[in-house]
Amino acid sequence: MNDLLSVEHVTRIFALGGLLGRGQFAAVDDVSFSLKSAHPEIFAIIGESGSGKTTLARMVLNTLAPSKGLIRFLGDDISRFRGRRDRLQFMQKVQPIFQNPYEAFNPLKRVDRYLFASAYYFMERRSRDAREAAADEALRKVGLSLAEVKGRFPHELSGGQLQRASIARALISSPALIVADEPVSMVDASLRMSIVNLFKTLRDELKVSIIYITHDLATAYYISDRVLIMQKGKVVETGPARQVLSDPQRPYTILLRESILSPDDVDKAQPGVAARKDKRFANE
Repeated sequence: MNDLLSVEHVTRIFALGGLLGRGQFAAVDDVSFSLKSAHPEIFAIIGESGSGKTTLARMVLNTLAPSKGLIRFLGDDISRFRGRRDRLQFMQKVQPIFQNPYEAFNPLKRVDRYLFASAYYFMERRSRDAREAAADEALRKVGLSLAEVKGRFPHELSGGQLQRASIARALISSPALIVADEPVSMVDASLRMSIVNLFKTLRDELKVSIIYITHDLATAYYISDRVLIMQKGKVVETGPARQVLSDPQRPYTILLRESILSPDDVDKAQPGVAARKDKRFANE
C-alpha cells in the first residue's frame, strides 16, 4: 500500500536580500519523512522560529515548490497537480489549519459563508439545505453547531470558537491529512488543551492524520505519535514522541527540551491529566 504522504529529500532554497542579491540559503535542507495510509497519526514537526518548519508545511500543502526533492501524496507527485480539477482533488484530501484564526477569515464576511463554500466545491452540495446540513455536521464534530455560528462575523466569536470553526471548515471535505501550522499559539492558554484534545479525537475517531507544526514541546509531547525536530532547515532528530522528548539524544534537542519543556510539563502531559482540565469547550 502507498504511503499517505512521502517527503523525499526535500530542499527549499531562497535568495538572500541585499543590493546584489547573490547569496542563497536553504530554509529546508534535505528533509525526508513519510506517513502511512493505514495508520492515522499525529506527526509533530518541532522547531524554533526560523527552523524551516513553516516552509516545509507550505511545500506539503503544495503552495510552495521544492527546489530539490519530491513530495508524493498517495503515490502521486504533487508538483504535477496543476489543473483546477487536480488541485481541487488534492485540496479536498489535504486541508490546512493556520496559526491565527482571525487571519483565516475575512473580517467582512460571515463565518458560515466559508463553510457553505467548502460544502459547495468539495462535496457538491448545491442546495442551501444540503450546504447547511454539511456545515452543521462538521461544526458538531468540533463542539459547535451552525446555530452558534450562522450569520456571525469573525469578531463575534472567541478565538477558541473561531479556531474550531476553521477546523470544521477543513473537515467538511473529509480530508485524509490536515496540516496545522502553530494552531494553538494564538489561542488563550486556557483553551489550548481543548484544541489539542480535538486533534486526538480527529485521529482516533475520524482517522485523519495530522501534521502538527509547533514550537510547543508540551503539547507535542502530549498529543504526538512521532516527532521531527528541525534546526536551521535540517532534521536534527526524529522518532516516537515520548522517546525523543523524554530522552533526547542530540545536543540541540536536549537544549530545546531544557529551555522549553520543564519536568512539570512532562508530568502534566499524560493521558487524562489535560483531559480533566478540559471543560469540553465550556465558557468560550
